[in-house]
Amino acid sequence: MFIKFFKEIGTESNDVHKEKKILVPMGGGICVLSGILSGIFLYIALNTFVLKNSAGFIELFSAVASILLITISGFFDDLASKQVTYEGFSYKKGLKQWQKPLLTLPAVVPLMVINAGVTSMSIPFFGVIEFGLIYPLLIVPIGIIGCANMVNLLGGFNGLEASLGIIYTLSLGLFSLYIGETISGVILLSTTTSLLAFLIFNYYPAKVFPGDSLTYLLGGIIAVCAILANMEKFALITMSLFLIEGLLKARSLIDLKKFASSLGVIDQKTGLLKSKYKKIYSLTHIAMGKNGSTEQQVVVKLAIFQTIIAFIPWVLYI
Repeated sequence: MFIKFFKEIGTESNDVHKEKKILVPMGGGICVLSGILSGIFLYIALNTFVLKNSAGFIELFSAVASILLITISGFFDDLASKQVTYEGFSYKKGLKQWQKPLLTLPAVVPLMVINAGVTSMSIPFFGVIEFGLIYPLLIVPIGIIGCANMVNLLGGFNGLEASLGIIYTLSLGLFSLYIGETISGVILLSTTTSLLAFLIFNYYPAKVFPGDSLTYLLGGIIAVCAILANMEKFALITMSLFLIEGLLKARSLIDLKKFASSLGVIDQKTGLLKSKYKKIYSLTHIAMGKNGSTEQQVVVKLAIFQTIIAFIPWVLYI
């Protein structure tokens, strides 16, 4: 149903890693969002009618409001996308970089008004710092906007965004339940199960692309749940793969005076994907290797990287 709808409204993009030109519907974040909301509503129904317990519903509804606003802004990006050519690759590009943070800014309001999270934080070398009003008015907005845009850095391969999302949402969801933060655990694990269903249609060869609606959604969920569960440090380590990607992209900006593409070039002899750059400007360049890799191999390698990183905070915490 969603795939047909995306085709009808024209949100299709070129599958750049295929030899033949293939247009694939884009906007998978809406599909995943519907699954997440189903899981959340089921949790609310069970607590309301069976367990007779409505504790934490204010935080839950505030989180849902933030997630909806972030996803809508990402879907606007998908709708506004136009076919462009960048670094020799032809694909859809939406809003300008300065417009994206502005669109995600309203998503911080629901958490600000309920003063979500704990205003004191333990920072290495400085100890525990009380931020007071600075936390809801500055740190929360920076966290949500930054994380929503950060997840958008690593993608472009069939199944990559969904595969990585399954790993880090599962790890963070289990940790939330481990520390007794049920609301964040429900949201994160609902996301995990929704991504598993989405991956069936997004894995190679993809029948639907995630689009910015999914990357914004995932980044927003991580930020919102980290704030609600007061697990910012655990989430930061878990998501460090994207921080590394950001540093590599910054390196490309210094060397090339523009951001390098994460995408690969098809070797006409072997059919494998290779980086077009001599230096490493993305984790996908590492995954492709010197001799090249298939699109599926790139996704599996990065999924292994994410699994290893997601395991590190568990070791540090326990």
